[in-house]
Amino acid sequence: MKHLLSTKGLGRAEAIGLLDIAEDMADVANREVKKLPTLRGKTVVNLFFEDSTRTRISFEAAAKRLSADVINFSAKGSSVSKGESLKDTAQTLAAMGADGVVIRHPASGAPEVLAASGWIDAGIINAGDGTHEHPTQALLDAFTIRRRLHGTASRGTGLDGVRVTIVGDVLHSRVARSNLWLLTTLGAEVTFVAPPTLLPMDMSGWPAAVGFDLDAAIAAKPDVIMMLRIQAERMNAAFFPNSREYSRRWGLDDVRFARLAPASIVMHPGPMNRGLEISSEAADSAASTVLEQVANGVSVRMAALYLLMSGDREDS
Repeated sequence: MKHLLSTKGLGRAEAIGLLDIAEDMADVANREVKKLPTLRGKTVVNLFFEDSTRTRISFEAAAKRLSADVINFSAKGSSVSKGESLKDTAQTLAAMGADGVVIRHPASGAPEVLAASGWIDAGIINAGDGTHEHPTQALLDAFTIRRRLHGTASRGTGLDGVRVTIVGDVLHSRVARSNLWLLTTLGAEVTFVAPPTLLPMDMSGWPAAVGFDLDAAIAAKPDVIMMLRIQAERMNAAFFPNSREYSRRWGLDDVRFARLAPASIVMHPGPMNRGLEISSEAADSAASTVLEQVANGVSVRMAALYLLMSGDREDS
C-alpha cells in the first residue's frame, strides 16, 4: 500500500487485512511497554490545514507507539497563512525528509493532488478532505463494529449482512461517504436517514437505501445506528428550521434509544452535540461505542502507518 486516500478503492481482502493488522496493534496497548520499534528512524508529519484535536492526537499517538518521530504542522500561524502553496509546503516537508504525511485539508481532493504530484516521496494518509472522505475514521468504525459483533473471533471476517443506519448531516459528512464505501465492501447493508436538505442531490451511484423517517428506521431494528455531527461550520444556508426541530425529528433521544434492539450498537464519530444529534443517556450507555472508537482509532492508524511506511511501499 503506497497511500491511503479513500475507502472507495479498497478491496475486501485489503480492508480485512488492514483490520487484522489493527487487531495486532491493539494488543500492544495491553503491554507494559506500549511501543514497537517498527518505524524507528522514520518521520511522520501531521499536516493539518483544519483544526482537529482528536484526529491529530490519535495519529500522533499511533506514530509514537511505532517509534516514529512526529512533526505536527498546523496551517494557522504558519507560512500557509502567509500565502504559501500546498506545493511549497510539500517540498519543504520533502527537504526535511518526511517518510509519511497525514494531511487534513478543507479542499476535497487535496491529499490525492499531493500523492500524485511528485512533490514529495512519502506515504500520504487522508485524514479528512473537505466533504469528500475520511478513510481512517471509516476503518476504525468498521473495526469497532467487527469487534462488538465477533469479539475475539473477528480476525479474517467482514461485516456480511450487518445492517447499518447512518443518520444526520450526510451532505457535509466525509465520514458518511467513507463508511458507505467501506462497509458495503465488507458486506454490510447501509441505510441513510436524514432531512431531504441534508442529503446530496444525486445519490444514484451510491449503494445505500435512503429514508427520511428515523422512527421507521429504528422500527426496522438495525444492528448499528451511527449518528452524524451537524457540521454547522460547513453550512452557509438554513438546512433545517432550528436545533429543536432537528432534534425532535432526527435526534436519537431517550425514547428512540429505548426502542432500539437490545443488541444494537450506537456510534458517533465525534465530537458530539449532546441533546441535538444524541441524548446523554444514549451516548453514555453500554450500547454506545463512542469511547471504544477513540481507542480503536489509535490501533487502526498504527496499522495504516505500518502498511505505508514499513519496507517497500507498493501501489494500491
